[in-house]
Amino acid sequence: MSPQFFPSWRVSLPAFIDARLPVFFADADQAAAEDGVLLEGEGESVPGRDYFEVTEGHPVGCACCAPRNGAGVALSRLLLARARGKGPFFRRVVAVVRSEAGREAVVHAIDTDPLASACFVLAGPKTDGLSREERGS
Repeated sequence: MSPQFFPSWRVSLPAFIDARLPVFFADADQAAAEDGVLLEGEGESVPGRDYFEVTEGHPVGCACCAPRNGAGVALSRLLLARARGKGPFFRRVVAVVRSEAGREAVVHAIDTDPLASACFVLAGPKTDGLSREERGS
C-alpha cells in the first residue's frame, strides 16, 4: 500500500484521565461549602451531606444481608443527588469518620463496592498516596 492512503504511520494515544471523585479523610470543619461530605454516624441526609453506620457483617454481595455496606450506599446517595442537581456539584468528598472502623468501612466500600470504586478514589494524606495494590487491599 502506498503512504498516501495512510498519511501518518504514527499513532498517538490519548492520556488516561481518572475522572473518579477523590475522597479525603478530614474533620468536618475542613470541608468546603462545595464539597460532598460523608459522615460516620446517624443523621438526616441532605443533598451534599450523607451519613453511614458502621456495621459488622458479611462480605459485600452476601445473599443473607445487605449487599453493600453503609459507606457504599451513602456514597451512592451523594453521587445521585449531585447528578440530579439536588445538591452541590462537588469535585471531591470529605469523609468524616469517628473511628478506625468507620475509616475501614469507607476504604472497603471504595475498594470493593462496584459503584463506589467506579466513581470514587481514595486520595489525600490518610492513604499516603498508595494504590490499592500497595495498600494490600
